[in-house]
Amino acid sequence: MPTMDPANSNPSRAEELKVLANEAFKAHKFAQAIDLYTQAIDLNGDNAVYWANRAFAHTKLEEYGSAIIDATKAVEIDPKYSKGYYRRGAAYLAMAKFKEALKDFQQVKKLCPNDPDASKKLKECEKAVMKLKFEEAISVPESQRRSVADSVDYTTIVVEPEYAGARIEGDVVTLDFVKKMMDDFKNQKSLHRRYALQIVLQTREMLRSLPTLVDVNVPDGKHFTVCGDVHGQFYDLLNIFELNGFPSEDNPYLFNGDFVDRGSFSVEVILTLFAFKCMCPTAMYLARGNHESKSMNKIYGFEGEVRSKLSEIFVELFAEVFCCLPLAHVINNKIFVVHGGLFSVDGVKLSEISAIDRFREPPEEGLMCELLWSDPQPQLGRGPSKRGVGLSFGADVTKKFLKENNLDLVVRSHEVKDEGYEIEHDGKLITVFSAPNYCDQMGNKGAFIRFEAPSLKPNIVTFSAVPHPDVKPMAYANNFFRMFS
Repeated sequence: MPTMDPANSNPSRAEELKVLANEAFKAHKFAQAIDLYTQAIDLNGDNAVYWANRAFAHTKLEEYGSAIIDATKAVEIDPKYSKGYYRRGAAYLAMAKFKEALKDFQQVKKLCPNDPDASKKLKECEKAVMKLKFEEAISVPESQRRSVADSVDYTTIVVEPEYAGARIEGDVVTLDFVKKMMDDFKNQKSLHRRYALQIVLQTREMLRSLPTLVDVNVPDGKHFTVCGDVHGQFYDLLNIFELNGFPSEDNPYLFNGDFVDRGSFSVEVILTLFAFKCMCPTAMYLARGNHESKSMNKIYGFEGEVRSKLSEIFVELFAEVFCCLPLAHVINNKIFVVHGGLFSVDGVKLSEISAIDRFREPPEEGLMCELLWSDPQPQLGRGPSKRGVGLSFGADVTKKFLKENNLDLVVRSHEVKDEGYEIEHDGKLITVFSAPNYCDQMGNKGAFIRFEAPSLKPNIVTFSAVPHPDVKPMAYANNFFRMFS
C-alpha cells in the first residue's frame, strides 16, 4: 500500500531520522520527536514503526486524536504489527473510550498470545470495561439525582481534641486559617474532614450563584493575575503565591481550569483555591477545565486521591461542585479568558456563552465542549482536534470572534508550553500554563499573566519548578491507567 511518491523515498535517511527521533523521545523532547518521525515518514511512509512511534510521542503530549490516526495507519500498513494496536488502545484509554481500547488489546493478545504483559493489560482492560458497565447500570439519571451536598452537614462532624491542624472558627474562613492549612499541607499533614467539607460546601454555594460567563472589573491602577493549569502541583502553586503574593481583594487571581489530576497533590491544590474563594470571593476567580469532570478524574488520579485523603462522599461532592464552575471570564469587556478555546461555527456571541447550561458533566460536542477542549492551530480556518475532542482553530477564527464581540484578546490554557506561555494568532491569543516540569518529566517552565488597568497590557512572568516530596504523578490513579501513562 504505497503512501508516497517512490521518487521521494529514502529508506536509509529515514532510518537515521528515526534514531534521532528516538533519542529526542528519550530526552522527553516529544514535539521534536514528532517532527523527526514526520520527516522519516515523508521519506518512507510505508514503515509501520515510524507511525506507531509518532503515535506514542503524540500520546505523551496528550494529542490522543493524532495518536489514534497514526496508530491506525500503522496497522493498515502492517495488520500484524502488535505495537500499532497497543498504541491505539492506549490512546483510546486516555480518552475514556474503554470499549474501543478493549478491542485493540484483544488484538494485541491475539498477535502475542504468550506475552505476559499483553495478557495482564487485556485482563485489566476487561475489568475496567466490566466496572464501567456496572456503574452505568446502577447509575441514576442526572435529572433524578439527589445532591450529595444536601445530604451532608459539616456541623455534626466532631473534631477530635488531639487534632492539631488548621481550624475554622465558626463560619468565617480567614487568611490565618488558609496560611496554617497551606503550611500543614506543605508538611504533608491533612486537613480535618469537617473543615474540608465546610470549604467545599461554602464554595459550592458561591459558585452556584455565579453566571456561566463572569464579568471581571479591574479598576484603573489595579492589577489582575491569570494562571493556567496547575494539575495538582501544590508546591508550584505555593511558589506562585511566593512570587506574586497571596490572593486578596487588591491582588485577585483567576485560575483558568485544570486544578486537579496528573499531579498527586490535587486535594491540597483544590482545597487551597476553594479556601481563598471562601475567604474573599473577589480575590479568587475559578474557571472550569476539561479535567474538572468525572471521566477525567476517574482516569488521571484525582478520584483515587480524594478517596485516599478524604472519603468516598467527597468524590461525588467535588463532581457536583465542578459542575458549578463558570466556563469563561471577560476582563474589563476586553479580554476573553477560557480554558480551551473557540468554536466550530462562526458568529458565537458572548450572550450565547452566558446561556449555556453548565450544571452538568461536559458533553462530547457543542459550545461547552469546545470551550473546554479546543486548541489554536497555526493554519487558518478550522481543523480536526489533535486531542480527538473539540477542534483546532486558526487566527482568522480568533480575529473574527474578537471583532464580533468587541474584544481585544483571547487568553486560554490547556496546553503545556516550553516557556510556560505562547503568543499566537498575530498577538490576539495567549496560552498560559502554570504547571512547570509538568508530570515531573516535560522540563517546561510555568507562567502567569498580570494585567494592569486601564491598558491591560499582558505582563508575563515565567518560573521554574520547585522540589516536592517524593510522590510521583498519577500516584493515586488506578494501576490499570498507570500502566499506560
